[in-house]
Amino acid sequence: MAAKKKLAKTPKERINEVIFGFESDAGKNFDLVLIITISASVIAVLLDSVHWQNDAFNRALFQLEWLFTIAFTIEYALRIYSAKYPRQYIFSFYGLIDLASILPTYLAFFFVGANYLVVIRVLRVLRIFRILKLFRYVGEANLLVGALLNARRKIFIFVFAVLNLVVVFGTVMFLIEGPNNGFGNIPQSIYWAIVTITTVGYGDITPHTPLGQAVAALAMICGYAIIAVPTGIIGAELMQEFQSRSSPSTHRKGLCPNCQASDHQSDATFCRLCGGVLAPEK
Repeated sequence: MAAKKKLAKTPKERINEVIFGFESDAGKNFDLVLIITISASVIAVLLDSVHWQNDAFNRALFQLEWLFTIAFTIEYALRIYSAKYPRQYIFSFYGLIDLASILPTYLAFFFVGANYLVVIRVLRVLRIFRILKLFRYVGEANLLVGALLNARRKIFIFVFAVLNLVVVFGTVMFLIEGPNNGFGNIPQSIYWAIVTITTVGYGDITPHTPLGQAVAALAMICGYAIIAVPTGIIGAELMQEFQSRSSPSTHRKGLCPNCQASDHQSDATFCRLCGGVLAPEK
């Protein structure tokens, strides 16, 4: 029986292979050219923000930006046209970034300076993970994300405590120093407390009275003590996440039939919370 002839690809399928594909040479070359073009467009925007560069090459940079924008607009339209599921692409992460990368130039007609927002195009360079086959680094990123998610309650409590602390320090400094020494109101004093506790210390607002300087010194000491807290929280969660992924699980999968508690050791007979008898694992 004669083998069936392979059906010729339609123009839509060929465009899809080039734009969305990364295994073929055409797809790799397209993505590499795209990343170089994106980088060039971002550099052009950065140069445009420098006054002497803008004065010397204003027209050239303006034309270059529109050239990039038109090219990216055509590319975005081709992506929608050739995508197997256009709606899914449009609302995907890359689809939204692709759209956001071309909008600022058009918005500049209505909002002065909006064209500088095209630097968001740099996020499109994330496609380099696909081109250079760096997906192994995605696993490391997932490890970090998992640790942050596991520590979210602790981080929330920490941030909430810090917010309360800066409100107290700001209010106290407002009462001690007052408007005459630059602490015009409580929000402005809270700003000073945030800057001081985070050890940034801009120096735009400073206490002048001995009592205010003593409170400022206490705030600085608290700031140094606070810095170590999130590092310890995230570090501990990272270690736990790494151990849970690199070693076999030693915990039961089932729940306690009495209190529905989880996270029991594999050799446990009784619930760690209520003391109830655990059902044998299957």
